[in-house]
Amino acid sequence: MNELLLTDEERDRAGTRLLAVLDGYERGLRRAQVLPEPDRAKLTELLNTPMPEQGRGVDAVFDSWEDTILPNSTAIAHPRFLAYVLGPPHGIAPYAEAVAAALNQNCNFWQLSPAAGVVERSVLEWLARVVGYPSASKGILTRGGSLATLQAMVVALNDRVPGFRESGLQRDAAPLVVYTSVEAHRSVDKAAAILGIGLGNVRHISTDDQRRMDVQALRQAIGDDREAGLRPWCVIATCGTVSTGSVDPLDAIADLCETEDLWLHVDGAYGALFLLSERMRDLMGGCARADSITLDPHKLLFASLEAGCLLVRDGTKLRDAYAFDSSYLTVADDPLMTDYMDYGPQLSRNFKAFKVWSALQAFGVEAFRTANERTLDLAQRLARGIEATPGLTLLAPVTLTAVCFEVAGADHTELLKTLAAENVALLGPVVVAGKRGIRACVTNHRTTAADIDLVLGRLRQISPRTAPPRRTRPAAAEPR
Repeated sequence: MNELLLTDEERDRAGTRLLAVLDGYERGLRRAQVLPEPDRAKLTELLNTPMPEQGRGVDAVFDSWEDTILPNSTAIAHPRFLAYVLGPPHGIAPYAEAVAAALNQNCNFWQLSPAAGVVERSVLEWLARVVGYPSASKGILTRGGSLATLQAMVVALNDRVPGFRESGLQRDAAPLVVYTSVEAHRSVDKAAAILGIGLGNVRHISTDDQRRMDVQALRQAIGDDREAGLRPWCVIATCGTVSTGSVDPLDAIADLCETEDLWLHVDGAYGALFLLSERMRDLMGGCARADSITLDPHKLLFASLEAGCLLVRDGTKLRDAYAFDSSYLTVADDPLMTDYMDYGPQLSRNFKAFKVWSALQAFGVEAFRTANERTLDLAQRLARGIEATPGLTLLAPVTLTAVCFEVAGADHTELLKTLAAENVALLGPVVVAGKRGIRACVTNHRTTAADIDLVLGRLRQISPRTAPPRRTRPAAAEPR
């Protein structure tokens, strides 16, 4: 008997209980508390209980899950989880994740993961077509958008800094400068710090009245740095800023980068997959001109965490940055297969592509297109409701699905606590142009018009400018 395997009876029991957990979770989502109050006694007990010398068995493990883990987990999949750009997983995700865990493919070189490698290649080539990249592009699935941006900057360094692989930044040369907007995700600063570029060499370019990078200010900054003897080398534009969802003028930035011979990376973790919708093509078409782009299947493709993506327009540049010879890992080249260890920093990699591929197979591309367009429509519904309500004011144009607003005379921190405590919705804080407010991110395929109307109704009740006598519970009926 193998002490680390389940018996036939235990497998049957585990399967029965797992299906019950998944079914109960799905059916109970609308009744669940979006942000449960942590049971600190149970969590403290969990922390202080030593690992058992003797196993407790399958039922005891499931009992712990149901008694402690599930009740103390944020309900990301709740239809009124609207605080962050984080969508709930699609319906096939738990099953795909289970199969991927059982197969335990190491997606590094093809001999260890032949089918997995072809699945990842299929997903990446489809994503490249969505962006508008040529067939020569290559990519890799990552842990998330932040790592994809970091990995893209490595490719840019390798491509635009002669001798970078051999001597890195340990050279007698002028400092490198990277450009992004004041609205860019913090991952840009973090990558610059990790790679040794230095935060002092990151230029945060001002934005226009739509919170988009100001191209003239970018041009001026590049010129000033060249005149000062510095080395501009990379621009990171954003397709969907994390605060307001604005989209930088990508074509104009691409034109400037071509003129200045700078690498252009687009952080499209939030917004680029809205390219699935034809109505976003004019706004985002410039993505296809970027040297590299970040995408996040665990956002708009609703894959379970983690599933980010980096695509590089010229795939040879991606491989040039990451490929190293290793005799103990070498197998014969095969035109069908890909050694993903040569396209990123990891050797050991799990089968992230499986849940993305499985969902596209199960539901079809059109289902994702429809879900994404619904989130765009619901964001506009919320924006219209805010504009129509005295005391509520939009803080920024609603380009994608981030809706930023202020409630006149309200303590926004307390208001957020009230909405969460009443289980109306989990919304988030935001600061736009120095003004504090509230942000709703409609990136949830379960959200309905009734959910949006419930939130609007409660905001109207508790807004100091519009409120009748306050109620302790939302007046609107729970949507079904």
